[in-house]
Amino acid sequence: MPRLPDGSAGSQVPPGHNDTLFARAGGMGWFEAVADRFYAGVVDDPVLMPMYPANLDDARRHLALFLAQYWGGPSTYSEQRGHPRLRMRHAGFPIDQVARDAWYGHMATAVRSGGLEPPDEAAMLDYLAAAADHLRNHP
Repeated sequence: MPRLPDGSAGSQVPPGHNDTLFARAGGMGWFEAVADRFYAGVVDDPVLMPMYPANLDDARRHLALFLAQYWGGPSTYSEQRGHPRLRMRHAGFPIDQVARDAWYGHMATAVRSGGLEPPDEAAMLDYLAAAADHLRNHP
């Protein structure tokens, strides 16, 4: 069983997070698996991989924590890293339409492989498409 962000074992859904996509997905383990699937695609992507460090462990953890928090899970991401400030954190990377589409493609594949109920999957894919558009910073 995957561990919670605080290192504890036990339920993947902490108290107070039961009526959220985070809970419906199964808790932190689901978001960790999405991040794993996403980065499995990034590793071989000639557009995206140059934007990442060789060791993807921190990026993988940050993505899982961010998505879990956004979808109703614990606030571990903000506690550890502060406000997400996605646009600022990505400003140093040239994100054009090609990079946007590559990122979204890997994220969509990772989410679609996760077995969510259709309404939850659609909500997550809609959010990710909007986030990908928002992060574009080059024509």
